[in-house]
Amino acid sequence: MPRQESSTDHAWDCLITDCHVASMAGNDGYGEIRDAAIAVQDGRIAWIGPAADLPKPAAEPLDEVTLNGDWVTPGLIDCHTHLIYGGQRANEFEMRLNGASYEEIAKAGGGIISTVKATRAASVEDLVADAGRRLESLIEEGVTTIEIKSGYGLDLDTERRMLQAARQLMEDYPVSVVATCLAAHALPPEYAGRQSDYVDLVCETILPTLAQEGLIDAVDAFCEKIAFTAAETERVFQTAQKLGLPVKLHAEQLSDQKGAVLAAKYNALSADHIEYIGEDGVQAMAAAGTVAVLLPGAFYCLRETKLPPIDLFRGHGVKIALSTDHNPGTSPALSLRLMLSMACTFFRLTPQEALRGITINAAKALGIDDSHGSLEIGKMADLAVWDIEQPAELSYWIGSNPCTAVMKSGYWARRSY
Repeated sequence: MPRQESSTDHAWDCLITDCHVASMAGNDGYGEIRDAAIAVQDGRIAWIGPAADLPKPAAEPLDEVTLNGDWVTPGLIDCHTHLIYGGQRANEFEMRLNGASYEEIAKAGGGIISTVKATRAASVEDLVADAGRRLESLIEEGVTTIEIKSGYGLDLDTERRMLQAARQLMEDYPVSVVATCLAAHALPPEYAGRQSDYVDLVCETILPTLAQEGLIDAVDAFCEKIAFTAAETERVFQTAQKLGLPVKLHAEQLSDQKGAVLAAKYNALSADHIEYIGEDGVQAMAAAGTVAVLLPGAFYCLRETKLPPIDLFRGHGVKIALSTDHNPGTSPALSLRLMLSMACTFFRLTPQEALRGITINAAKALGIDDSHGSLEIGKMADLAVWDIEQPAELSYWIGSNPCTAVMKSGYWARRSY
């Protein structure tokens, strides 16, 4: 979307003053604007800059808010989640800590198949109600955009219900939802020993049908030894390409299957997890502009020791994003801000890099960075307001919530001023 010039020929909808801004505009840094003002009109940023330079509009703003020196950032973006599912798996968490093996848990009916069973039994209304409670926690911490994957249905009807639930959440809550079809997530039990047949179902029925119904914004797959091969994943990508849908990939989480190389070949928006990626994969991602999405919640819950190659990403200019990877099995995380702290502590990202990872780089990982992820004239007025003295505090504090207000598309989703 081309940038719009500031408009002053009629009243702004909202003028925000007495604040400092971390705009995240530009290629690095916070994009700081001290003693700033932000004008909002028709859901977008009409003007932003130092308050001393604020132009005088033709009429008084309809709403003027002073923030008492608080900081404003773009609304946060959680760019990789599995937020919609039936049931939960706290019992497995307890079983593992009491010494049960993965195989023992699976034999007891646990693992991803337990979530598939619970999700298949849930209605759209059930899925929306459960996911909505989880979504509220994220919104309270400044999230205004979220990607939600399917992948716990593994059949046409349940994948459809999951994606319908994702669309409904965007109707019910002040948040933008990017709906991603992850039907190639795992092999459903009824296809045991027939993996190729299941890939046929995904490519010939699930993806074309749900795309025609307008339920899919992007396509994802899990390329790993325990999931789908690179050849099977490529079939999924080829189908997505024919349907005009962008792709993403769960890649190199447990081993280097060259999934990131494959993802780059298809100009994937992102490759996610990627702890085991090699330099060839990093180079391919750099050439394709594919974003590296790091998921410290899963790293933590799985007690992983293999660090993603941060220096290689930096050296090759690969953009780094962060996300909760919220899911019931390996990352039951409902705080995107906690991911900032984890990324800085585990992966040694700087607070600046971490904040870019949940704003402008997360937007790029979803293909929406032309309208979201930074505070610039013409972009959506998605804002989070923070009672902090410097942006680094967003990575520093653990367990508190300094978010005092959230604006979504020019409207206050929550506000304490």
